[in-house]
Amino acid sequence: MSNQSKVVVETITSEVLRPNPLGDPYLRRVPVYLPPGYAESNARYPVVYLLTGFTGRGTFMLNDSAFDETIQERMDRLIAAGQVQPMILVLPDGFTRYGGSQYLNSSATGRYEDHLIDELIPFIDQRYRTRELRAIAGRSSGGYGALVQAMRHPDIFSAVACHSGDMYFDVCYRPDFSKALDAFDRNGINSAETLRDFLANFQPKMHPKPSGFFDIIQIAAMSACYSPNPGSPCGFDLPFEFYTGQFRPEVWQCWLQHDPLTMLQTPAYADALRRMKLVFLDCGNRDEYALHYGARCFSQRLTQLNIPHTYQEFDGGHRHVHFRYDVSLQAISDAFFDTHL
Repeated sequence: MSNQSKVVVETITSEVLRPNPLGDPYLRRVPVYLPPGYAESNARYPVVYLLTGFTGRGTFMLNDSAFDETIQERMDRLIAAGQVQPMILVLPDGFTRYGGSQYLNSSATGRYEDHLIDELIPFIDQRYRTRELRAIAGRSSGGYGALVQAMRHPDIFSAVACHSGDMYFDVCYRPDFSKALDAFDRNGINSAETLRDFLANFQPKMHPKPSGFFDIIQIAAMSACYSPNPGSPCGFDLPFEFYTGQFRPEVWQCWLQHDPLTMLQTPAYADALRRMKLVFLDCGNRDEYALHYGARCFSQRLTQLNIPHTYQEFDGGHRHVHFRYDVSLQAISDAFFDTHL
């Protein structure tokens, strides 16, 4: 076996993203990790679709760092140590002008689920020597996307790993509402029209950023994903009123329909996870977004439903936890290669 892995950065023309309402690029650069030995063999390999978190895209996982490994370095080490069998990794790009798509279809951002399922996966299967063993994994918003897509597409994916994924929206998102309202006040945003203008005019790479920029963009992004409304000036509804912050229960119900905890109440989604060869969840016990509470609830519910899974808590927070991929990639490898398929 060759000692050299390879990363090929594919440029994919997405027809489903071409008409996206934010004018985001429909040409997407998608890194593909090919394990050592791929070029010298005729073997077929399982594929792991690895989703980045909010404000990230697949190419970010190749960034050189003095104190962390790129995903290529990580996989090379795990394979060399015999902890992980050779697999292909695909690093999709679900980035939007607002920071991310949650890997969902939305009239406010574009058809990112369709891009993943209907365009990217067939592209990879046609271009590379893949097996009918696909996992989907990710961290934070990527963990959310991985879990939701596994629940929605058990015919496509047979394993899922969710690291610190967004869930239990009542706990992880609602504390952000007052932060967004304060940032609105500082930037003169007091209506859907002024929010629309702010979102239309900011430059993503401008410096310095406006005060409270991330608080504004985060709530806009999540609203665009969870409560799109083509009739709104922004293209989406906020779950609270401007100025007073009064809660809007009818909009919040739209958000909750996308919460993995709510989705798990639907038998078809529960059955989808039951079909998985692996359901892996983890979270830091000091997660800054309180996502460990959602993970605990989700794990408890899986247990009540007799759905086999692994849940691990580790000592840490939400950031700088890419080392946890060591655990999930090994678990995926074990699930795939222990099947003797």
